[in-house]
Amino acid sequence: MTEELDYAVVRRFGDFEVRRYPEFAVVECVERGDFGSAGNRAFGPLFRFISGDNSAGRSIAMTAPVLQQSSEAGEHRVAFVMPAAMDAASVPEPRSGRLRARAVAEHDMAVRRFSGSWSERRMAEQARALEDAMRREGLMPSGEVTFARFDPPWKPGFLRRNEVMIALREPVRVR
Repeated sequence: MTEELDYAVVRRFGDFEVRRYPEFAVVECVERGDFGSAGNRAFGPLFRFISGDNSAGRSIAMTAPVLQQSSEAGEHRVAFVMPAAMDAASVPEPRSGRLRARAVAEHDMAVRRFSGSWSERRMAEQARALEDAMRREGLMPSGEVTFARFDPPWKPGFLRRNEVMIALREPVRVR
């Protein structure tokens, strides 16, 4: 079974939840262009990295989800989450100059889960729904929307798990 990024549910709302993510490490690639093709272009170098194209020459287990953030400048940051046993200091150096490893600090995120295919339009719809729900609950966003894919592209759309995630400006208290 594929290892998934660890988190604790801080609070549940009707159509989303707030999660606390501990610090974790990622290896990421930045691509320009449209949403879908940028994700596809970034996947190759990231997959080669976990397949042994790194300074240690060793394979690293694939984890879920694959994360993607898009900026208004047309850049798309695609990241593979490293296994929980690795911190940023223990991640081997990427051989590709297109990749970089970094730590993601502990943070709270509002998260909305949905199934189906992965398209820019569908992700934008889900992001708007999450932003509306956050406003309704008085939660303030901090940063860009993150899109999370949990399943391989050959899995039928209706069985796929996807999430939209938005970091929160302030931690949420447990109720």
